[in-house]
Amino acid sequence: MRCAPSARPWRTGSSSGTDARAAPLPFARSPLPSILPAPDEGELRAALGPAFPLWDGILAAAEAVRSPLERTWKPSKTPFGRMCLLQHRGRTLLYLTPDEGRVWVAVVLGGRAYQAAMAGPLPAGIKQLLAEARPYAEGRGIRFAVVEAGELPAVAELVQLKIL
Repeated sequence: MRCAPSARPWRTGSSSGTDARAAPLPFARSPLPSILPAPDEGELRAALGPAFPLWDGILAAAEAVRSPLERTWKPSKTPFGRMCLLQHRGRTLLYLTPDEGRVWVAVVLGGRAYQAAMAGPLPAGIKQLLAEARPYAEGRGIRFAVVEAGELPAVAELVQLKIL
């Protein structure tokens, strides 16, 4: 039994059904913008709460290893709605996501950087994350929360490994 043409809104063309090209779907809207404007300091303070000094510490630690750093903000499904890519000459070194009371740091290390990380002075917890991370063509990606200033040297070490 065939449906009447009006019951097939996804079809276009003749009522005989010979033209099967799909019409645009009602939910096919333009994608999210690939780059978002940077939040102001007030937005970051509100999102991070007591972790705001950690944000500044991470930026300073990364800048001490490699400068100049560019900050690119991209959409994210986190409550803050965006994440910051710390880049040096177009190469992403770290992905930072503000969260209440912590800053999420993500990094992808290639093969050489992974080997150096496992042999280097990184904390055991980060080494375990790296060892358990699935290897992809781009490298091994990990994500961890920075909740205290004592973790900033590990972030600086990861930036140093990224530039190997």
